[in-house]
Amino acid sequence: MHVVFAAGGTAGHLEPALTTADALVQRDRTTAVSFIGGSRGLEAELVTARGYPLVATTAQPFPRRRSASAVAFPFLTIEGVWQAAAHLRAVSADVVVGFGGYAAVPGYAAAWLTRTPLIIHEANSRAGFANVLGAKWTKNVASVHPGVLARALPMGLPLRPSVAQLDVAEQRSAARQMWDLPDQGPVVLIFGGSQGARHLNDVVAGSIQALTDAGVSVLHAVGMNNLLPDPHPNYRPVAYIDHMDMAYAAADLVVCRSGAMTCAELTAVGVPAIYVPLPIGNGEQAGNSRPIVDAGGGLQVADEALTSEWLTTTALTLVQDEGRLQTMASAALCLGDRDAGEAMVRWVGDVVEQRRKGR
Repeated sequence: MHVVFAAGGTAGHLEPALTTADALVQRDRTTAVSFIGGSRGLEAELVTARGYPLVATTAQPFPRRRSASAVAFPFLTIEGVWQAAAHLRAVSADVVVGFGGYAAVPGYAAAWLTRTPLIIHEANSRAGFANVLGAKWTKNVASVHPGVLARALPMGLPLRPSVAQLDVAEQRSAARQMWDLPDQGPVVLIFGGSQGARHLNDVVAGSIQALTDAGVSVLHAVGMNNLLPDPHPNYRPVAYIDHMDMAYAAADLVVCRSGAMTCAELTAVGVPAIYVPLPIGNGEQAGNSRPIVDAGGGLQVADEALTSEWLTTTALTLVQDEGRLQTMASAALCLGDRDAGEAMVRWVGDVVEQRRKGR
């Protein structure tokens, strides 16, 4: 069986695809996997690091205004489709599995052209252009949020095993030791995801002193492209967190964006959060965290409303109320789905089997 994944642009599209690829190979070592993506996103870094072949097409983001790139867009897209179709034929692909992003469009179109079964998974509360388009070419559609795509099956987001199998209580002490955090007392984890750290960093800079003076420890991922602040007692700034599972285990409260992967992981492990949706795209981030907030598993604040004073007051109010934090954690956990990866693997296998039987 050869499974081709179509995804790219950001980690939010790539990580669930990579997780599913790993699970497929782990289940059956004879399964071959390759990726179709773009040349401008994170594909070259993330996909090749996992050892999977990558076909980087000429796909470009959809132009938002008139420009030279807008003129070139349709020609580059068509070229990308032919590149993707050539790959599907070359490897005799059994199925194309897509998780969205502009870089997925050539793979989706190529699947339709070559009559290769296509599976599409939408993680966000509002579907992006690629998945809206691709869903017109297949009946195999799933989404995390109901009603996002017509005929979509309900299915959670595949999570990396380190998160899906995490025992927060068991790992808490070891997790705090990893960043030299106190074994006792509240810990707040702050990160902005792959796209949105800068404003959070500015707000956090004005909150750190008050938080740490109140006995709160802070683990802060500032982002690879941002200056690393000076550490001081109970404040641990880092450029990037490689082991997010352990960071979750260390934390009593998280301050973060509302990317689909972040929301899925925090509910799976049952950690309450203050969500600050990134104000981009179609407003999908606000919709991603809204069900968690409505269930009592977190709070949500608009990016423009987030200030250092608000963050300090709100975070201190939460971490100083252990009962409320536990209630929020339980509410978040009730929405989590640790088994979505297995469900996705079974679905891929079923679609391939149906094709082989000529259904």
